[in-house]
Amino acid sequence: MNYNEAMEKLKKYGQEHVLKYYAELPDEQRNTLIEQIDRTDFTVIGQAAETGKRGTIAPIKAMTIPEIDMGRERFERIGMEAVKAGKLGAVLLAGGMGTRLGSDAPKGMYDIGISKPVYIFQRLIENLMKVVEKAGNYIQLFVMTSEKNHDATVGFFKEHDYFGYDKDYIAFFKQDMAPAADFDGKVYMEAKDSIATSPNGNGGWFLSMKKSGLIELVEKRGIEWLNVFAVDNVLQSIADPVFAGAVLEGGYSVGSKVIRKVNPQEKVGVMCTEDGRPSIVEYIELTEDMLTQRDENGEYAYNFGVILNYLFRVDKLVNLLERKLPYHKSAKKIPYINEAGELVKPEEPNGYKYEQFILDMIQMLDSCLPFEVVRGKEFAPIKNKTGADRNPTSARSWYFPRTPWPPT
Repeated sequence: MNYNEAMEKLKKYGQEHVLKYYAELPDEQRNTLIEQIDRTDFTVIGQAAETGKRGTIAPIKAMTIPEIDMGRERFERIGMEAVKAGKLGAVLLAGGMGTRLGSDAPKGMYDIGISKPVYIFQRLIENLMKVVEKAGNYIQLFVMTSEKNHDATVGFFKEHDYFGYDKDYIAFFKQDMAPAADFDGKVYMEAKDSIATSPNGNGGWFLSMKKSGLIELVEKRGIEWLNVFAVDNVLQSIADPVFAGAVLEGGYSVGSKVIRKVNPQEKVGVMCTEDGRPSIVEYIELTEDMLTQRDENGEYAYNFGVILNYLFRVDKLVNLLERKLPYHKSAKKIPYINEAGELVKPEEPNGYKYEQFILDMIQMLDSCLPFEVVRGKEFAPIKNKTGADRNPTSARSWYFPRTPWPPT
């Protein structure tokens, strides 16, 4: 793309101001800006819906631990057959930084060890290796990074010899970015040579894989299912054959690992149906009536929280790309340069960031299995450096010597 082509694209979307400082930039920065304009999808600004507009929410049934135990051997056999046949891959969502942990490094590089260094990335690889060793073959792992942490993440894996994993079965890709705009839809500039952007949300991972050319690798390896999981939960089982077997046997398009909430107010997203289709409702969206609603067995109706560990059918994901996942906009504080070219860091929300949500991926598919797991074996998220829970100390207490749950 050259200058004239960039200007034509910007005119189409009413964003000509992006090239305001072009004439004063050195050649390298000019090229950087033109390249960013070329890859930026400005259509998201006009298409995005307000975050928070939901359909009719209702409870959904989960496969509970007693039900799973009854079919555990059968599920594990079915799942392990898929793993051994190379039909199962894994996707680690690792685009975040450790800012809330007091670190300026990628979150996966955080050390949770007690007597020696133990890194989040290391723990997750070790969890995956348990299945690899049992199956006798490696599982293709895709690691999603971000523009901010890609080089550091790749370098960290290389430095630690991929934590014993076969590097030929690890592929890195960057999460796609979406432009950030003011309330009138004009994109912000974060520098004279750079459009303000933010990651395209936890639902954008498959589109990001496609743009990185990795769908071809999925097809080449014959992968039919992708286990997507978050970087900050060090206990979770990855490529879990029991989970996979239950989803495969039931003929579901997607499975979601869930935990039973410790109380109705626990701050986790909850599996539900929305307009009759499987979905997720965030804890802040649960009304008082929903929090206290009981099912026919006297259990809380909205009782199963998601842990961001999903199993998706690849062919269904490919179909989603053709249908296009919606974008949502939410008001945020967005740093920008003003008319004088000075950087401004606002104290109040001054525009929108645009994201795709994994709940939309689930809702656009025809079926989902909420699959209950034991909290003490699969849920130890690390969100903050300090606090009552979800911090490195609470995660260590789960991963190393076990403590009873719930805490007294």
